[in-house]
Amino acid sequence: MDLISGKFYWPTTFQDAPTYPVLEEDIDCDVLIIGGGSSGAQCAYYLSETDLDIVVVDKRRIGAGSTSANTALMQYSGEKMFYELVNAFGEEITARHYKLCKEAMKEIEKLSGKIDIEFKLRDTLYYASYEEDVKKLEKDYSYLKKYGFELDWLNQEQIGSIYPFEKRAAIYSYNDGEFNPYKLTFGLLEEAKKNGVRVFEHTEINGKKLESDNATFYTKGNHAIKARQVIVACGYETLEFKLEKNALYTSSYNVVTKPVKDFNGWHNRTLIWETARPYVYMRTTADDRIIIGGLDDNTTYPEDRDSKILNKKDKLIEEFNELFPDIQVEPDFYLAGFYGSTHDGLPIIGIYDVFPNCYFLYAYGDNGTVYSQMLSKILRDVVAKGSNPDLEIYLQNRPLVK
Repeated sequence: MDLISGKFYWPTTFQDAPTYPVLEEDIDCDVLIIGGGSSGAQCAYYLSETDLDIVVVDKRRIGAGSTSANTALMQYSGEKMFYELVNAFGEEITARHYKLCKEAMKEIEKLSGKIDIEFKLRDTLYYASYEEDVKKLEKDYSYLKKYGFELDWLNQEQIGSIYPFEKRAAIYSYNDGEFNPYKLTFGLLEEAKKNGVRVFEHTEINGKKLESDNATFYTKGNHAIKARQVIVACGYETLEFKLEKNALYTSSYNVVTKPVKDFNGWHNRTLIWETARPYVYMRTTADDRIIIGGLDDNTTYPEDRDSKILNKKDKLIEEFNELFPDIQVEPDFYLAGFYGSTHDGLPIIGIYDVFPNCYFLYAYGDNGTVYSQMLSKILRDVVAKGSNPDLEIYLQNRPLVK
C-alpha cells in the first residue's frame, strides 16, 4: 500500500534513530508482531514485561510508515462524539471506553519520564463550526461532566476574550497533550530490546502457514518465523492481511510550518479542532512549529490523493490564517496519507476463525496512538494470561444497542 507521500517532518527530529538488522535465518518465538510502527512498538513494549519471547518485523525501515505522518494529538475525545457512541453502544460501554482512553493518556505521559518523546500537556479547544453543532457539543459536555472529565463550557464572548476569533460555543478540555510519535516508536522498541525483544526491519512477510497450535510466517527473503501467537499491527496495512467490514480508509493531509517566533493570541498553545466534518485541527511542536491537518476526502487512490497535496497545503494555511491572522506562518513540510477509521467509532481487536492464533490490531480513528496504547495492554493480557475484561468492547463483533 502506498501509505504516505510528501515531505516528512518527524524523521528530521531524530536523524540518528536506531537501525535494526534484516532477518537472515529461520527463527522461533512465542509471539510474532508484524509491524514496527506505533502500534507494533507499543505491543512489543508491553509484552516485553512478560516472560514471552517476542519478535518484531517490519517490511520498511522502522517508523517509516504512517508513524511518519502521525500528528500525535493526545486526546480522549474522538470524531464520534460521546452521545453518538451512546446511541450505538450504550452509556456504560461508552463511559468505559473514554476512561480507558484517559488511562492510556496518563500512561503515555508516564512513558515520557523514561524516554524523550517531546511530551507536553496541552488543553484542547473543541469549537462548534456551525449553529446546529452547538446542541451536539452541549450533549457531549453534559456526558463528560457526568463522568468526571475536567472541562469547561465557553460561550462566544468567552472564546473571543482569550482567542483572536469568536465561535458560537466550545468545550475547553484540560490535560490533553502533544508528543513526537517518531521518538515514541523508537523509544519503546529500544526499551523492549532491553528485555530481550528481537527487532528486524526491511523484513517483509509474503506467506503463511496456520495450524491449530502455531503459525509460521515466511519472509520475502525465504526465511520462516514460527510463533505460538501472532499480532498483526501494521497500521492501515493491517487491512491487507485481513479485510474488516467495520474498517475503512480515506485520505488526509497536513502541513508543518517553519518555526514561529511569536504565538501571541494562541491561548496556552491549546490543541484546536472543530465539529465540522471533515474537520481541521492544529497543534504546536517542541521546536515551535505548527501542525495543521485535516480536510480529509474519500479518495482511496494514491494518485488522486497525491495530486491534491499542494492545493490542500494552501487551504490548510488559509484555515489557520482565518483563526490567527497575526501569527505569520510559512509551510515547510507537507504530506498526504491514508487515514483509517471505523464505521461505528471504536477501534478493533480482530480475532477470526480463519486466522487461528492471530490477533489483528486496528487502532483506527483520530486517536490512533491512544487507541494503540490501550489495545496493546489488552492484547498483552490476552496473549500472556488468556483474558482481559475489556476485550469484548473492542472485538470486531462487539454488541450494539438494539
